[in-house]
Amino acid sequence: MFDFKLPDVGEGLTEADILAWHVSVGDVVEVNQTLVEIETAKSVVELPSPAAGTVTALHVEVGRTVPVGTVIVSIADHAETEPTSTPPVAPAQQGQGGADGEDEQPLVLVGTGPAPAVARTRRLSRRADAPTTTPTSANVAPTANVELTTYVAGAPRAKPPVRLLARQLGVELASVTPSHGDVISRSDVEAAAATARDAPDGAQATSRPTDPDREVRTAIRGVRKATAAAMTASAFTAPHVTEFLTVDVTETMNLLARLKADRRWTGVRLTPLVLVARALLLTIRTYPGINARWDEGAQEIVEPRYVNLGLAAATPRGLIVPNVKDADRMALRELADAIEALVTTARAGKTSPEQMARGTITITNIGALGVDAGTPILNPGEAAILAFGNVRDMPWVVDGRIEVRKVTQLALSFDHRLVDGELGSNVLATLGRLLADPSEAFALA
Repeated sequence: MFDFKLPDVGEGLTEADILAWHVSVGDVVEVNQTLVEIETAKSVVELPSPAAGTVTALHVEVGRTVPVGTVIVSIADHAETEPTSTPPVAPAQQGQGGADGEDEQPLVLVGTGPAPAVARTRRLSRRADAPTTTPTSANVAPTANVELTTYVAGAPRAKPPVRLLARQLGVELASVTPSHGDVISRSDVEAAAATARDAPDGAQATSRPTDPDREVRTAIRGVRKATAAAMTASAFTAPHVTEFLTVDVTETMNLLARLKADRRWTGVRLTPLVLVARALLLTIRTYPGINARWDEGAQEIVEPRYVNLGLAAATPRGLIVPNVKDADRMALRELADAIEALVTTARAGKTSPEQMARGTITITNIGALGVDAGTPILNPGEAAILAFGNVRDMPWVVDGRIEVRKVTQLALSFDHRLVDGELGSNVLATLGRLLADPSEAFALA
């Protein structure tokens, strides 16, 4: 029997949510076959099977949050077990949500040591209404060599869309009685919400914490929870300074148009962000100190001899910052392909923890959202972040004449502990000059 524990799939994570099982009890699996899809605080990850055999138990329900080291699935060797007629989790139960996905347990997601099978409490009023219990002997099939464990009992059963509706309507699922079977339906939730609306004020206050017509509450978890913690730590640890520079990027946009029209660049996705990234990488060659980091423990400034260029990406699950490894060694074409691959992966929710690890400096393309400027917060551990604003037509003085030019605003935030005003200003000014006159800045091969 092999008990597969939730592994450490990234740096500094605390837990993971079970999104979808790709196997059922009784399935025969091979090594490296996908078992389950999980969401960590950084990305969505598919976990492969480390062993071949027969799935004997799925220990964690879809929608649950579990710490690293928790046994999530048991696999028996082919020679040890035969398919069981009484699986601990019925197929209809798989794919259903857990306890509103609201479980939280602040653990450190490092190492894969054993974790005690402790029933986890629920938030708010449901702690008293929906106590959890650990599996008893009645949950275990009478098989000598195979331990079949059911899911934790006590959690109301409902599909994810129904749970979302309950949160939107302010209905506590623990207080809803299913009208058919043991699964709460959409109509059950709507009926409970209607009952709460029609109840006297006093009763309504106890059964419904907020008015759904005035508030919608969403649990803070996953990527958004990690982002909030990281940004708070960054804002109150590193002394931020932000400098702004308005730049005429007409020539850069003209260069972009020429490259797109060149058949040698067919199939390469070229955007203004690619050229800004290239200009920043060239600037770092002259001012490598902007690519440094602060080592608090050693009381040292660490200056990498490489650039892992981070790109802030807004995804349905929240803000993530994957990075292009060794971006400084790439030609323009290779950099464009790497950025496109990174953005596509992020939008699909498939960014791996490795793609977000060890970034050294970041660009946030707020211009893609139609925003001119902002004061970006440093990605934790990095010395600087560049905000690239919207490129738009503006009147500009050229050789004493007013012309309509392509203009953007750059904002550079940096950690004032290791980047002084002179270095920050030189970096921003050099970057501006490269974008204003890119004729010698970009290698076209």
